[in-house]
Order: sequence, then C-alpha cells, then structure tokens
Amino acid sequence: MISKKPSNSKTVVTDLVLPSETNSINTLFGGELLARMDRAASIAAQKHSEKVVVTASVNHVAFNHTIPLGSIVTIEAKVSRAFNTSMEVYLDVWYTDNNFNTPLKANEAIFTFVAVDQNRNPIQVPKLIPETEEEIKRFDGALRRRQLSLVLAGKMKANQATELKALFVNKL
Repeated sequence: MISKKPSNSKTVVTDLVLPSETNSINTLFGGELLARMDRAASIAAQKHSEKVVVTASVNHVAFNHTIPLGSIVTIEAKVSRAFNTSMEVYLDVWYTDNNFNTPLKANEAIFTFVAVDQNRNPIQVPKLIPETEEEIKRFDGALRRRQLSLVLAGKMKANQATELKALFVNKL
C-alpha cells in the first residue's frame, strides 16, 4: 500500500450561511456546522483511504467565534494521521462576514474515521507522510490524542500509553 501526504486528502468546502440555518440571534447553528464539518472530513478520509468511511468519533470541537447570517464559510479538512484502519482528520473553519473583511478562523475540530469494506468491516488504510511543520505537529499530536481517547474509553491501560507518559514523567 502506497503512503500518502496530507495534501492528497485536502478538502475545501465553501458555503453561505442562510436564514434557515441560524438560531434566534442570527448565527449559524452549531449542529449545522458540525454536519458540514462531518461531510468535509469524511471526504478527506475517503480521498486518503480510497474506501468508504464511517465517522468513529468527534474528538474535539472548539467553537471560538459565532458565524453570522450571510457569512461565507470555508472548511478545510486534511488527514492528520493514519493508523491501521482509522484516520484522524483535522479541520479548520474560516468565515468572511457580510462586510467582506479578512477571513477569521471561527472553529477547529478533530474527527476520527474508519475505512470499511463492502461488509462494513474495518480495512487497512495507507500510511501518512506529513510534510509541513504544521502537518508534522498535528501528526505527532495525533498519537497522544489517540492514546488519551483509548485510555478514557477503557480500551488501553494508562501505563501502556507511552506517548502520554512521556509528557508527564521526568526523564533522568
């Protein structure tokens, strides 16, 4: 299986915020944004794996800024790390308001997807080779995030989480 770069999975989705997608203070519903992010992230995961994928988890979402009615929203998704059958996808969300000011970063998120075969069984995915400084940082952090999720879910013992232990144990 040939390894891939994060740029191979890059997916950019741009859309408007319409009145039916806003709450009572005329900002984009959080659930609407989550649905848009899930679609963009799943496309990135499918581009990387060249397989059908299912959302395994939403690991992190930060709603840092509300997105007003009429704004142009751009979601950029890229695979940040591939494991055996799963992939972590990192998303950045930007918006431009009605005054067409410089785009602002509104949100970011991390989703995990699993590639599946025609019987919905997990299937191996290509390895990922990060290139840029940001891609390397996200790639390295993905293993720590994965180990933390596994420990919290009871699927890994804390003493087996080597990447997490390295953050807290003093090296002599």
